[in-house]
Amino acid sequence: MARIVVIGAGMGAMAAAARLAVAGHRVAVYERAATHGGGVGRFERDGFVFDTGPGLLHLPAVYRDLFVKTGKEPLERCVGMSQVDPASRHVFADGTDVSLPNASRAGVVQALDDAVGPGAGERWSDLVNRAREVWDATRRPLLEEPLREDHAALGQDPYPAVRKRGLFRRRGPVTLASVAERELGDARLAALLESHALAYGLDPRRAPGSATVLPYMEQTFGSWYVSGGLRALADALYERCRARKVEFHFEAEVVRLLEKDGRAAGVELADGSVAEADVVVAGVSPGRLAAIAPGAAAKPQAPVPPGRFTVFLALGGARPDGVVHRTVVHTGDRAAELAAVFGDDDRPAAGRGSGSGSGQGDYRPTVTVLRPDDPATRPDGGHEAVTLVATVAPHGRVDWTDVPTADGFADRMVDAAAAAVPGLRERLLWREVRTPADTEAAVGAEGGGVPAPVLAGADGGFLRPGNATPVPGLHLAGGFAHPGGGLAHAGMSGALVAGLIVSGADWRGSQ
Repeated sequence: MARIVVIGAGMGAMAAAARLAVAGHRVAVYERAATHGGGVGRFERDGFVFDTGPGLLHLPAVYRDLFVKTGKEPLERCVGMSQVDPASRHVFADGTDVSLPNASRAGVVQALDDAVGPGAGERWSDLVNRAREVWDATRRPLLEEPLREDHAALGQDPYPAVRKRGLFRRRGPVTLASVAERELGDARLAALLESHALAYGLDPRRAPGSATVLPYMEQTFGSWYVSGGLRALADALYERCRARKVEFHFEAEVVRLLEKDGRAAGVELADGSVAEADVVVAGVSPGRLAAIAPGAAAKPQAPVPPGRFTVFLALGGARPDGVVHRTVVHTGDRAAELAAVFGDDDRPAAGRGSGSGSGQGDYRPTVTVLRPDDPATRPDGGHEAVTLVATVAPHGRVDWTDVPTADGFADRMVDAAAAAVPGLRERLLWREVRTPADTEAAVGAEGGGVPAPVLAGADGGFLRPGNATPVPGLHLAGGFAHPGGGLAHAGMSGALVAGLIVSGADWRGSQ
């Protein structure tokens, strides 16, 4: 039985902790904040309840496997889960309005044909079919296996157009934006495709064609809502850890990795105390990792990714019947939005997203409107809790602590959301704003940046550091490690870390 210290109580770190405890190890978690869950938090006021992190779960099989492997109670006995149908509604700048059914290829084709025009659904379906080839080619090496030292193959874009269409090769690297332009033939379909990347903080002008796997996963495996909000999933995972005798220490900041004979031997806390260990798992951001364990940090560090700007709305009046859970209201000026979020297109890659930019601008952003039909989120049937989310530049490129900047951006988000919520301004009782600066303060991630899932292609530019580090006995879990950000990917990282620790460095993933 090994003594294992886990730094951080985010979802990836807790996923690793639960699996390691079941394997017979003694696991202790040290978290700088006062609670568990990392970015999967909750805000409550006047009987209204909101998720401060993701609002929907994709690839629920990741957490089903986690709960099966760590106890007799399956996931659905620990949390209530339901598929969201329609999966999403999209309102475009020209007024086109389309609702896409959940996990129904034929239904999506018909909906797009009806809203966009004949042939639109077939073009979208053909693209998703090609994205399936990306999924088949990369699912195991990219998501279910540790990142190999020789990962050159993952630097190649598996999107079929790279192999089959000479036009792409003659015009340089295939990007998601170029796929949208050349294969979809409609600005609305292009916006639909690119919005999946933007939601994860990926720039469609630079993300490889393999990013088509993001809508493929959502359309194939569905979108799921957890009763009470996604925070309930974090609570259930925390309770599963406790049931497996994982020790939690909150408001306990780790400041230094201890080493002995060239390997990890424990951690030092901010109060000067020491926790000895045979193995250490770090579920922290790159900046914190560099401060705690300089020898394990990537050099140079990747640019800070975009953050999330969230507005919580308390509305008077009941939620109407038939309202779609998730509506994406698309911007009318995608070029301005991408420049504001990621930087100008001609800026060097190393400077995008990390240096000083031209400011947030006055564009109206793409806004995701979440309206769950969940009594647990509102004080009674005469009120409604609505969450607005937009991807924005991280704190640092924009000073999100500046009140006029934050309030002005929140106003533009509310204006955009009115397309999804008729009478929004008249129903509004109050609003609360959460910026990337608030995320940075809450979870410690530099700039409030939210990591994206890993992607194949672009010479490995969209990969994350491997779960094993140059420091023997130190492993990485969570969104800033392989296989990247997103709730499902965080759970995968925990499984990979546990496999490496339990089975050794030669372990190549579950069969």
